[in-house]
Amino acid sequence: MMQSDNQNRDGHTTRAHAGAVQLPAPTIWPIVFAFGLALIFTGMVTHWIMSLLGALLVIPGIVGWFLEVLPREHHVYVPVSAEIIPVVGTHTTGAQRPAGPNHRKLLPIETFSITAGIKGGLAGGTAMIVPAALYGLIRYHSTWYAVNLLAAGGFVSWAGESDAFLAQFHPLGLLAATGIHTTASLLIGLLYGAMLPMFPRKPIVSAGFIAPFLWTGLLYSALGVISPILDRRINWLWFVISQIAFGLVAGFVVNRQVKVRTAQFQALPFAVRAGLHTSAKDEGPDHP
Repeated sequence: MMQSDNQNRDGHTTRAHAGAVQLPAPTIWPIVFAFGLALIFTGMVTHWIMSLLGALLVIPGIVGWFLEVLPREHHVYVPVSAEIIPVVGTHTTGAQRPAGPNHRKLLPIETFSITAGIKGGLAGGTAMIVPAALYGLIRYHSTWYAVNLLAAGGFVSWAGESDAFLAQFHPLGLLAATGIHTTASLLIGLLYGAMLPMFPRKPIVSAGFIAPFLWTGLLYSALGVISPILDRRINWLWFVISQIAFGLVAGFVVNRQVKVRTAQFQALPFAVRAGLHTSAKDEGPDHP
């Protein structure tokens, strides 16, 4: 009798969900757990508050995830429809392929060359020297202070040196600071070359203000681990001014370079400009 009931129940379930496929129910707990775990590891190199916040997310993430499968698994039924899709070979090139609802766009749609990023990084690095040297001249009456302070980040023996020592000219410090500054400027310039196509309407705002403040915030939380001497002596106000000078000049130079684009790029939403795939119906009307 019990077996018959089970068969009837199963048969009823099958008829009730005919034309549907059973899938695990959607849940946010895995991403909550992953984000909390990332915060825990971030706190190991920044501040213990980050790890505490991560733990507060990991615990409910574990509990919520387990409740999704215990004491029974949560499922949803997703309707499916049979459709015959003809497969036709084509040799149409990307440049000739129409941007219609039945075609996926080729990404990236617009980008700068590597040379543009190099030019922007070198120009921005040169502009950044001006406020850095001005700070050293005003505060320590020496244009070499900022140079030697940057070099001290790579010299453990300079960690305990006085401000008077850092205000003097040191050939080794100039060589080290030049290498560090040039490498960082080139890397950030290449990053700007890849980032600015995502913000075609206001590139200077993105490069000159948004990116410098984000970069400064990341360094502020991690510089104590990366370079304790810089963390103790750096003046964050002048550092932000230097970063803004770098971003404005680098963004201007990169954005002035020749780039490859399509006619529809300006009309695409940010998700597509950033390289995320979206459906054609979400992209809005095509523009000629």
